[in-house]
Amino acid sequence: MHAMDVEERVAESAAEGGAEKRAYVRTVFEQIAPRYDLLNHLLSLNIDRIWRRRALEELAWTNAPEGRYLDLCAGTLDVGAELSRRPGFRGFILGADFAVPMLRAGLGKAPPSVLAPVAADAQQLPLADGSVQGATVAFGIRNVASLDRGLAEVYRVLAPGARFVILEFTTPRSTVVRTLYHFYFHHLLPLIGGVISGHRTAYKYLPRSVANFPAEGALARRMSEAGFAEVRWTSLTFGIAAIHVGLKPVS
Repeated sequence: MHAMDVEERVAESAAEGGAEKRAYVRTVFEQIAPRYDLLNHLLSLNIDRIWRRRALEELAWTNAPEGRYLDLCAGTLDVGAELSRRPGFRGFILGADFAVPMLRAGLGKAPPSVLAPVAADAQQLPLADGSVQGATVAFGIRNVASLDRGLAEVYRVLAPGARFVILEFTTPRSTVVRTLYHFYFHHLLPLIGGVISGHRTAYKYLPRSVANFPAEGALARRMSEAGFAEVRWTSLTFGIAAIHVGLKPVS
C-alpha cells in the first residue's frame, strides 16, 4: 500500500472518530500551525471573523467583565484575542489546546496579562471545578476524540450560571447550497489547503470530520445530556456554520 493511501485511510478513520483521532489531530495541527491563520481567513473569505464575533456576543461576558474565561481548542488564539479587544472587557482568558505549535503561532495577539495559552487536552482540563465564568470553542469541538468527555469537562469547570458557546461547521439543509458547499468543501478546499499548508490530508480530514459530526439538533441533545440547560442554536451563512449555546444551571 502506498504511503498516500495509508495517510488517506488514517485521516478517514480519524474523521469517523477512530482510535487514531487524538494522535492524528494533534500531529496535523502541529504541522499546519505556520499557515493556519492564513488558510482560515483565505478559505472562508474572512467570514470566520464575523462568525467569531457573533459567538462572543452569545457568551454574555458583559455579565462578568472581570471574570476568567476559557477558549477551548484555542488554536492560534483568535477567539481569545477578539474577546480581549471587546470594549469594557477587564477579565482574563485561558486559551487551551494540546497542539503547542498552534498556541505559539498565536502569541502576541493579546497581552499575556489578558490572554494566556495553556497546553491542555479538552478531555482533561487543568482547571478547578466551577472556576470559569464562560467558555467558548470555535471549530474545534468536532476534533475532540470524545465529544461527550469534552462536554463534561467544560460543564465541570464552568461556574453555575455561566455559558458555553460552540461555533462549528454544519451541513446546509438547502439542496442548492449543499451542492455548492460540498463541491467547495470536498474538492476546492482540500486542493488549496493542501498546496498552501504542504500537508497532504489535513484539508481532506476537515470536510470528512464535519460530515461525521452530529447535526445541530443532535449536538444540542448531547449538550443537554451533559447537563447544560436552555440549549439553543442559530444557523449562520446559509447553514454553513452554527452557534450552540448552553447554560450551566444554578443549583
